[in-house]
Amino acid sequence: MSVDVVTFGCRLNTYESEVVRREAEAAGVGDTVVVNTCAVTGEAVRQARQAIRRLKRERPGTRIVVTGCAAQTEPASFAAMPEVDRVLGNAEKMRREAWAAARTAFDRAPSFGVEAEEKVVVDDIMAVKETALHLVDGIEGRARAFVQVQNGCDHRCTFCIIPYGRGNSRSVPMGEVVAQVRRLVENGYREVVLTGVDITSYGQGLPGAPRLGLLVKQILRHVPELARLRLSSIDSVEADRDLYDCVAGEPRLMPHLHLSLQHGDDLILKRMKRRHSRGDALRFVAQVRRLRPDVVFGGDIIAGFPTETEAMFQGSLDLVEACGLTFLHVFPFSPRPGTPAARMPQVPREAVKARAQRLRATGAAAFARHLSAQVGARRHVLVETGASGRTEHFTPVRLPAPVAPGEILELAIAAHDGRQLIAA
Repeated sequence: MSVDVVTFGCRLNTYESEVVRREAEAAGVGDTVVVNTCAVTGEAVRQARQAIRRLKRERPGTRIVVTGCAAQTEPASFAAMPEVDRVLGNAEKMRREAWAAARTAFDRAPSFGVEAEEKVVVDDIMAVKETALHLVDGIEGRARAFVQVQNGCDHRCTFCIIPYGRGNSRSVPMGEVVAQVRRLVENGYREVVLTGVDITSYGQGLPGAPRLGLLVKQILRHVPELARLRLSSIDSVEADRDLYDCVAGEPRLMPHLHLSLQHGDDLILKRMKRRHSRGDALRFVAQVRRLRPDVVFGGDIIAGFPTETEAMFQGSLDLVEACGLTFLHVFPFSPRPGTPAARMPQVPREAVKARAQRLRATGAAAFARHLSAQVGARRHVLVETGASGRTEHFTPVRLPAPVAPGEILELAIAAHDGRQLIAA
């Protein structure tokens, strides 16, 4: 009896997959594969369907449960797949009672006798008002631990379907987050990553409306044994004064920020219904660099958004250098059904793909420059496997010899191979 989880998408899904595995097994579910899906692009949904079909071919006697954002936003389409035995929503997947009900249903009737609509257990995600802290003692096979501090999103970017998969923004009380971080450190984790859908909106709805910066300060103050604290993707327009203070004065907050930029042209940003301008992004990175000169930035950028001209796209290409981005996540625009952007004049698919490729090439060149700049430096490397790790800046490093995962080593960087640093 076992529960395997196949995870697509973001770090939050990675974290939640651990909860899913634990809750399903505790409910007595066995011989089951859970596919935890992503809905951010049409390609992510396609890959999930492909994986479901492959899993059923490879493991014909195993039940398949589909959950995650794509299951939340289009449950009927997954339930219609003959390979699928159950579809659970994003709230339901975290509840042991939902898994117990699934086990009962599995015992009562074989999947081939169940109508598609009977497979679906997906409630209205917008009705969920709070996020419970699910205690995870660590993530199997990982040297760093994730703590979910927030879920959902109150913004309605015109391209994004995620609020309909995750619901409105809600936060975990600060004391519970601090206690979870302390527990992880006691279990041997040296680095913790704060994660969520929109973590810079942290605190809305909590008493006193604390902000993300205060949460970071409280963690570092009350868990002095924590060696490294890292943030997942942030929305720079929501950065608060306490967060700036932490960037400037807390060396245990890692000098690596991944920004939700999305585009480099002001008109496209307006059509995306983003809340920042190109100038806002440039001012943010400049201010953070003044406070923490060694900081590195990553960024999400969409290529081929509807109405994007070549000149507008050039604004995104130029933004990589203007912001000094090191890590680039490029998304070819994918129209998501029901979103305003899907109804806008579309850029031809071939042009979308070509622009995404050009953006990726620009990002690869920026990353290569970053690698070259690290040669000769000494970096503190968190060992992830016996032979590799990550620096403070999240740069991958190949180690000179195997070391136990979780150790932090000060190493000299001797070279790079275009993909990772090589330690002496």
